[in-house]
Amino acid sequence: MPASIPAGVRRVIAALAEAGGRAYVVGGAVRDALLRLPVTEFDLEVYGLAPALLDEALRGLGRVDAVGQAFTVFKLSGLSGFDGVIDVSIPRRDSKAGPGHRGIAVVGDPDLSVEEASRRRDFTVNAMLMDPRTGDVLDPHGGRRDLEARVLRAVDPETFGDDPLRALRAVQLAARFSLTVDPETARLAAGMPLSELPAERVFGEIEKLLLKARRPSLGFTLLSEWGMLPILAPELVPLKDTPQDPEWHPEGDVWTHTLQVLDQGALLLEGLERPRALAVMLGALGHDLGKPSTTRFEDGRTRSRGHEEAGVGPTEALLDRWNVHSLLGYDLRAQVLALVANHLKPGQLYDDRDKVSDGAIRRLARKCEPELLYRVARADCLGRSPGIFEPVAMEWFRDKVRELDVALRPPAPLLLGRDVLALGIAPGPRVGEVLRAVYERQLDGAVTTADEAKAEARRLLTS
Repeated sequence: MPASIPAGVRRVIAALAEAGGRAYVVGGAVRDALLRLPVTEFDLEVYGLAPALLDEALRGLGRVDAVGQAFTVFKLSGLSGFDGVIDVSIPRRDSKAGPGHRGIAVVGDPDLSVEEASRRRDFTVNAMLMDPRTGDVLDPHGGRRDLEARVLRAVDPETFGDDPLRALRAVQLAARFSLTVDPETARLAAGMPLSELPAERVFGEIEKLLLKARRPSLGFTLLSEWGMLPILAPELVPLKDTPQDPEWHPEGDVWTHTLQVLDQGALLLEGLERPRALAVMLGALGHDLGKPSTTRFEDGRTRSRGHEEAGVGPTEALLDRWNVHSLLGYDLRAQVLALVANHLKPGQLYDDRDKVSDGAIRRLARKCEPELLYRVARADCLGRSPGIFEPVAMEWFRDKVRELDVALRPPAPLLLGRDVLALGIAPGPRVGEVLRAVYERQLDGAVTTADEAKAEARRLLTS
């Protein structure tokens, strides 16, 4: 890994050495390098420098923000060749001082030994250090052995339970790296007081599971096996007891299907930025939450009529529980609910393709982003026993929305408020009525240019 360290991070390491400190790359970077994965984190732990001297050594290298108790962690950004933020910290001890993730007392000590300092970390695979000058790995707790054996093991069983967030970290790490959780570590994780965790920390780990795991189903399976779902996501619990028609869902119950849909969704995120990728995965997670309340055995078949609309309520409850709203200015919540409510639409439109108007597809684009809906619907189609259904309808739908140029958003209105006012009408409700009526004509394809839109407005005002 030394050759892959960005120039800006190298300058930080050199400056710390000049100030008398010994900097090691710690945490996920070492683990990922040993797994031959791209290294995107370069957090440093610095021995032999007091916080004040560490702060002084960092000044002028980038933007420095001191955080944490006793200011033992410095967040450094604006480094050459690296767009992210690195944590630069001194070795520290943790101790339980109160409930929850926040109830951890931290005391920095630059003179701690490597073995003692790394004992505070959660898992052995995250407790390795690397000397950035030589590439040598320091492994006081057997992380390299566990990584080779694909085992996730707590560093210190005595203190592992101090931070209940570690239970969720175990879930997402096991799924992301296909690790088997050590039985004692699993026992400890299953007994964590998860109700102490704030919603944003819970969802932070859920997001990593959804976006970083090749098979998110592995993590949700652990959440179920460890008895965590009733606390973290009770809306998912009834899925296990909800049957499906074996002709359409030979894979089994709704829980089994949902796990397979998640894994298919994880393959369909290419080209999406974080908020939209998360919308797809949350849409996949919630798409069948309406089935427990709508599933009936009728005429010899198991049916779930209206489950798409019925799924909006429990999905909204789940998003409330995780405090999911907007993300980076994107209305994540509204998009997820719309995807759940409309996830059957691509198939329905395909079935009626000889009668479906372009206007119907344009109107659908006003409810949710068709490109995201395509991905959720495709994952739903493929999230069954392999090879049962080909996603022909979804591919037709995607071609259609691209042909109409509404894959990402509905058509922009050709008629604006100022255009209506220019026709001599006074400001008021009538302006909005005309705008809406002309836009409906635009969606139907009857109005295709700005001039036609103005002409239609004139007609409406004089009729």
